[in-house]
Amino acid sequence: MRHQNILGGLILAVLTTQAAVAYDLPSVNLGFTSFLDGTPPSGPGWYAQQYVQLYRSAKLKDADGDNALIPTPTGPRNAEVDANIGITQLLYQSSQPLLFNGKWGLNLMLPYASLDLAPDNGPIRASSANLGDLLVGPLLQWDPIMGPNGPRFVQRVELQMILPTGDYNADKAINPGSNVFSFNPYWAATFFATPKWTVSWRLHYLWNAENNDPFRLLGADDSQAGQAVHLNLASAYEVIPKRLRLGLNGYYLKEFTDKRLDGRRINDSKEQVLGLGPGMVLHLSKHDHLFFNAYWETSAENRPEGSRFNLRYVHHFH
Repeated sequence: MRHQNILGGLILAVLTTQAAVAYDLPSVNLGFTSFLDGTPPSGPGWYAQQYVQLYRSAKLKDADGDNALIPTPTGPRNAEVDANIGITQLLYQSSQPLLFNGKWGLNLMLPYASLDLAPDNGPIRASSANLGDLLVGPLLQWDPIMGPNGPRFVQRVELQMILPTGDYNADKAINPGSNVFSFNPYWAATFFATPKWTVSWRLHYLWNAENNDPFRLLGADDSQAGQAVHLNLASAYEVIPKRLRLGLNGYYLKEFTDKRLDGRRINDSKEQVLGLGPGMVLHLSKHDHLFFNAYWETSAENRPEGSRFNLRYVHHFH
């Protein structure tokens, strides 16, 4: 189950006093998935999920990890971004093997957000639109590998595609939509170290097409974000049987090729960020689950660095 984050890769152009820099990786899953990620929590069938995330006090960072400056009528100033983010997800997991004994499924996700930039009295402004890019992901889910005391390992692959259907305005520096097609496949797995202790991860690769209508003040006809990898990692321990798990969660993103403007590589433009914090999952019933995760970001380069508080409700129709 893939989860999109509007400010996990917000579409932002910052005109610093030194250069024009685009923070233009699309919205990707940074920390929305965590515990027990290797399989849907209630088996095959239809799932509806709702996510709410608060992203706060995100300072814009440059290539050296220092605060970036944006122009205002009173001179260059440090800036912060806040966002209120929601995602609605519909997922179907079949019980029919399709390929390599993996059972097929389909994931659909629609994000929306309200974005705020301070200061907002210069050329760098946030869009007032709310609709993000639609995600479509066919997937294969494998049955758990069993041990003497229960499952030991379970995994899934999904070929996610981010479609440029969201709101985008080239006159705005911050948009909920990316205006590009992106391919963002992943491998997710959960390892049961013991029946109560689990380790889960989700490893993504990200490729982005060209944006033929980039932010106007960049003065370019087209732009293209670099390729990237991003990883979610979480470990939890069952403290109340079949009811409550507590643990630690984190994510890491690294862009490993340079961005391009009009086909030319932009040096020192690669993005990275690390987020770490605590989390929990409360099993309300066999078919209802509530996840909470908190993250504090560090080591950000060429992107915002702030704190995230994420709430996710999962319902399985049975």
